[in-house]
Amino acid sequence: MNGLQEGINLDNQSIKMKSKLTVKEFRNKLKANTKIGSPRFKIPLGVLALFVYNPKYFYGSFSDSSFELTSNSNFSPPLYMLKGSYKSNGNELDINYSVEPIGKLRIAWIKYFPIIAFIMFNCIFYFQTDVPTFVYVLFNGAIILMSLFARWDMEWKKKKLERKFNDLFEIENPYKI
Repeated sequence: MNGLQEGINLDNQSIKMKSKLTVKEFRNKLKANTKIGSPRFKIPLGVLALFVYNPKYFYGSFSDSSFELTSNSNFSPPLYMLKGSYKSNGNELDINYSVEPIGKLRIAWIKYFPIIAFIMFNCIFYFQTDVPTFVYVLFNGAIILMSLFARWDMEWKKKKLERKFNDLFEIENPYKI
């Protein structure tokens, strides 16, 4: 990768970065901030999460040279996972990771369901005889707002997961050139 592309994650490409931590410090931070489990099968507790204290930010698994982490959210299911490896390089730590969607079907559902709902509601309203205009405006406006919010929320969760990982493990800012 050249200097401009290093640190930019395009379509799940792997990012190679350096951390100021040693391997031992990195593993200790992983242990302290990760609830062990399979990140692909993280099930949120919903309303019951109000009664569960969960101090760890990440949920996933790790070994002596690799990790799979996602956010440890009790309210909403995680959409993305950090998957990567790490190794010592002198007094620095080389970390190679990518941000991947956990379920491609889940991401596709969030992206394309509003379009299907938009078409479906407009077809239903078209074939109804006396539907006021404000109902069209109300439903179409709500669907468009939900679509925009869902896409914004997906990107925000992805960036938040990557930012928290970079901050916690003292990874040099990947977006500085």
